[in-house]
Amino acid sequence: MLQQLGITAETLGAATRPRDAPTFTDYIDRVSDAVSAGTRRAYTSYWRRIRDAWGERRLNEPTPLEIKQLAERIKSNARVRSNSRGGRTAAEHTIAALRCLYSHAVADGYIAESDNPSARVPKPRRLASTRRALSDEQLAQIVGAASVTGNDPDLDTLLLRLHTETACRRGGALALRPIDLDPVQCLIRLHEKGETLRWQPVSPTLMHHLVLHHQERDTNGDRHGPLLRYRNGQPITTRRYDYLWRRLGMHLPWVATQQVSTHWIRHTTLTWVERRFGYGIARAFAGHNGRSDAGTTSTYIRAYLDEVAEALATLTGEPHPLARAPRNT
Repeated sequence: MLQQLGITAETLGAATRPRDAPTFTDYIDRVSDAVSAGTRRAYTSYWRRIRDAWGERRLNEPTPLEIKQLAERIKSNARVRSNSRGGRTAAEHTIAALRCLYSHAVADGYIAESDNPSARVPKPRRLASTRRALSDEQLAQIVGAASVTGNDPDLDTLLLRLHTETACRRGGALALRPIDLDPVQCLIRLHEKGETLRWQPVSPTLMHHLVLHHQERDTNGDRHGPLLRYRNGQPITTRRYDYLWRRLGMHLPWVATQQVSTHWIRHTTLTWVERRFGYGIARAFAGHNGRSDAGTTSTYIRAYLDEVAEALATLTGEPHPLARAPRNT
């Protein structure tokens, strides 16, 4: 049959043989240009360490043992912080960064899927998170301290209310634009983790202050630029959050001791919603609409925007145009 088709065994073998693999230095740059901004931000520091260790080696050279050794070396050299966990996260992210490289290499035909060495190296078991929901008193202390300290209390209290009402992540707040505000229906459009997009209800009070913030601080009237800005009109970055929590830790020692962050507010709001309105509404409130979040059952308990708005109206004590009558909870 091969003779009739004009194909030799050598030609067939060459066609199925993986292409010559590039070096890590070359391929890291190419993959970095192909992934999303969030993935690039998460893996860049680990790709830099991989490049330092194996830059001129080819992708098909390291063995699973060498990958395990590299992850352990990076783990032992991880920077020690007050919330460190022995470098486990650094090792986990190193293996994840390598898996990202190798998944592209398999797709490009440089390595056979069965020869992917990173797939045979298990990630360290992830420890349970120390984050938890804050009490009403603790949240009140945080808002109170933010409102009377710092160089821009108006901005900081707006940030805290935004995260408390929506349970959004920092990335969602930083990506918020004036064009994402719907003042009529009191909705904001959040661009969040994994390039997800969703509409989230907010109270009329918060919507009023978001619109006012844009009018006062964006002198150019750019509806497509970042919404949250300093007084000089410059968009805020993650550094504003770092400054906020560092300052709060100076005035509230328990904040610094427990390493409280913006994500704790997300825990606080979602815990409150789940306790009063159930898992399905809390899941929608959090923006967890992917199939991988809760299995098949989540298909049948999916909550809708009016139910999320009802939960928000009960949380804030303000009527919402999309909500049913607030519950007595």
